Amino acid sequence: MSASGYPRLRLRGVPEVRVLRSGGAPRPQRQLLAREVFRIAFYMPHDHPDISLGVSHAIDSYMRAVGVGPGTINFVSFSHDEGSALTAEQWSWVRRLLEDTRRWSFPVDYEAWKQREIEKRRFERGLLFSGGVRIRNGYELEYRARIPWRPAPETPPVSLLTATLPLEYVEEHGPVRVRQLALDMASQLLFASGHAGLALRLHWWVPHSDDVFRLEPLRYPGIDLREAWGQEEGMGLRVDGVHWLNFLGSPVLNQLGGVPALRSRLRSAESTLVELAEERVVVSLGERPEAGDLTRGKILPAYRELAQVLEPWLEPLFLPRTAPVEQPRYTSLRLAEDEARRWWRRFLD
Repeated sequence: MSASGYPRLRLRGVPEVRVLRSGGAPRPQRQLLAREVFRIAFYMPHDHPDISLGVSHAIDSYMRAVGVGPGTINFVSFSHDEGSALTAEQWSWVRRLLEDTRRWSFPVDYEAWKQREIEKRRFERGLLFSGGVRIRNGYELEYRARIPWRPAPETPPVSLLTATLPLEYVEEHGPVRVRQLALDMASQLLFASGHAGLALRLHWWVPHSDDVFRLEPLRYPGIDLREAWGQEEGMGLRVDGVHWLNFLGSPVLNQLGGVPALRSRLRSAESTLVELAEERVVVSLGERPEAGDLTRGKILPAYRELAQVLEPWLEPLFLPRTAPVEQPRYTSLRLAEDEARRWWRRFLD
């Protein structure tokens, strides 16, 4: 637990997937497998040409706030390539990718090799900014533009922009500055929903033998245990849970009855609704993000109230199987089905 009261959830170990050396046995390498972060995420039901300017603004806002260089963001990958140092030349490629707003009608507008590449990675284009290979300092930003299907599927996928900060950044700069960063990033985005709050960043599967760490995060209802990416294909226009800051836009806000209906149902003194431009709102739950602690009765009442308001529109729990012979496991924590369901309904029961 840090001086500010935030739990430190960090796990170091050897990943269960190892790379073999040529002519020798696997070389165990201890790495940071998981850490706590502050996460900002936006889900946008639009193709890249419609959101390119807003995404560019959000990326610039994040980079101005955290700085570029050793210790923060120093590396970039394009659509799952191996990546390289974030030089001036690489920045020029970033701008080209963002400013390319040609209209596509997948798959007929792509060459066969490009179609296969897009279908394999499951997004049309992407950017991943980080500290570098195996540098897990808590600073990351990722953009994934949805595949531009024509006609659109029944459950529309969304494009995703997500960024993380180490909790040390939140503690040093304070919640007011972090909130302003999230609002600045959101200011030009056409999001249906989004959030900012505490989360667990899982870089690898938690080893089967590490039950102590696997169960520890379940104590803290204010810490999101899912990755922001991964569910964007099937989430459609639903909401991915309750967080410190909750961004709602069209058409999700309309489904809730609009601003007056939503405001009338928020009675907690800790809940604040602020209207943004373009028929969007942000609901803040307290002056700072809170982890809560179920072992101490800290159940976060304002979070529970908003969860009950949003319940009909929350994204359903999805339990993929990790292997044909295994039971379903949820996230890289390998939560069993009953554990996952209890966590999923932590604000509803």
